[in-house]
Amino acid sequence: MIAQRKFFRASRAKCFLVIAVAIMFGCADSSVPAKAADTPPKVALIMKSLANEFFVNMQRAAEAHQAERADIYTLVANGIKNESDLAQQVALVDQMIARGVDAIVIAPADSRALVPALVRAMQSGIHVVNIDNRLATEVLAEYNANIPYIGPSNRQGARLVAEYVLAQHEAGSEVFILEGIPTAANAKERKAGFEDAVAAADMALVGSQSGAWDQTQAAQITAAVLNRYPNLKAILAANDNMALGAASAVKLADRDDLSIAGFDNISAVHPLMREGRIDATVDQYGAQFAIFGIEFALEMIAGQTQMTDRTTAVKLVTPADLDQ
Repeated sequence: MIAQRKFFRASRAKCFLVIAVAIMFGCADSSVPAKAADTPPKVALIMKSLANEFFVNMQRAAEAHQAERADIYTLVANGIKNESDLAQQVALVDQMIARGVDAIVIAPADSRALVPALVRAMQSGIHVVNIDNRLATEVLAEYNANIPYIGPSNRQGARLVAEYVLAQHEAGSEVFILEGIPTAANAKERKAGFEDAVAAADMALVGSQSGAWDQTQAAQITAAVLNRYPNLKAILAANDNMALGAASAVKLADRDDLSIAGFDNISAVHPLMREGRIDATVDQYGAQFAIFGIEFALEMIAGQTQMTDRTTAVKLVTPADLDQ
């Protein structure tokens, strides 16, 4: 009987140990949905403002890409209400972590503020790809994080369009820059490209102000600038939304002598380019960014790629290019 009792005690102890281990491992993974081995990977695309045609086109391209590859991956596409809604974009990252996606492809609204959330995603085993607006390298270094970037040289593109526009005016002409959100790396790079062109053309840069990528803000700023600088000859806008805003203010002021440059090549600027109200823009093939990012993410999931940046092309677009 004594030997039998010892046997039952030992058996019961082993059972409790097995149950405890099972509970421990089950709870450790309870925050992440379980995935079947044959389930296609889930990729989240997180964009900036879907009020901007640039990101609407990006989403459409991504959805068309996934529809043709439905057996390869699933897609969750999200965007924020306006370009400066950082809290909403951080919340979207956290939502994707909770949903247990395999990868996040993100066009960050801010180059610094999104890094901690993306690091949380990586710590959860999620692959991250940065598109459009480069994350701040110094902040990534603080977190010892390596997130690959896919996008163009914004500085090169801005200089390209500014050189074209400024070539229409004499040296010493007054120029104003409409910047994007100052904390965004692409805004900084585009401003720097504009400044490069202004200096090379020996123009007079009378001012620079953020229009926050927004059409209405750009129109208001331009109206005030035209009153202050009646001899202004050119406005260099860091995106097409702001170029549209500038063009509306210029039209109200009846200033046909003033040139405007944009950036993004959205279809909304094409009628104004044909009318001569916007002189040129830059195509950075934004609709392809999401596709590049998704394909990179799928390579990362499969362990088939190096964690290196990839530079994409930019192209000057003038009215002569629209009908080609």
